[in-house]
Amino acid sequence: MKKKDLEIFLEKVPNFPDPKINLEQYKTPAYIAADMLYQAFLKEDIQDKCVLDLGCGTGIFAVGASMLHAKNVKGFDIDEACILQAIQFAKDHQLDLSFTVTDIEDVDQKGDTAIMNPPFGAQKKNKHADRIFMKKALSLCPVVYSLHLEYTWPFMQKLIRALQANTMIVASYQFPIKGSYFFHKHLVSSVPIILLRTTRLDL
Repeated sequence: MKKKDLEIFLEKVPNFPDPKINLEQYKTPAYIAADMLYQAFLKEDIQDKCVLDLGCGTGIFAVGASMLHAKNVKGFDIDEACILQAIQFAKDHQLDLSFTVTDIEDVDQKGDTAIMNPPFGAQKKNKHADRIFMKKALSLCPVVYSLHLEYTWPFMQKLIRALQANTMIVASYQFPIKGSYFFHKHLVSSVPIILLRTTRLDL
């Protein structure tokens, strides 16, 4: 499947039914998700691999990994409403995906590649969410693809070194933030983000 065709298909994945402030729920745009997945595909981290979508929301990365011939794909999210939408979308499109309602710290499923867009940590309750997600992802998979705010790059480098792993910036994007919550002053704004590919040193 070509990247543009993947993007068109991912546009169909539903948005969050009821975005929750404390979870910082923003749907990853299809063009970013498609590019992110293709980066992983070209590095042979998707096809015939067990892929975990951590904090999967309505399942955009899980769906995309399946379309790029992952061996099996499992998504995990704490929001049951999102998981129900992900399950229904997979069923409607005859995709063999597994989704589980769970806190990220309770996931114990091992895999080959983790793909995630963790909370950016803009809310107080999520201040260290990127740390929690990265630590968990590396405990489950030897390879991790993740999105982060650009300005956190020095912090992420330090954190990942402490977790006995290497990381590199694979791509940069402008992430559109739609005015979903009461504190948003604009209908749409954007923030610079980076895509990291992180690998454990024990590879």
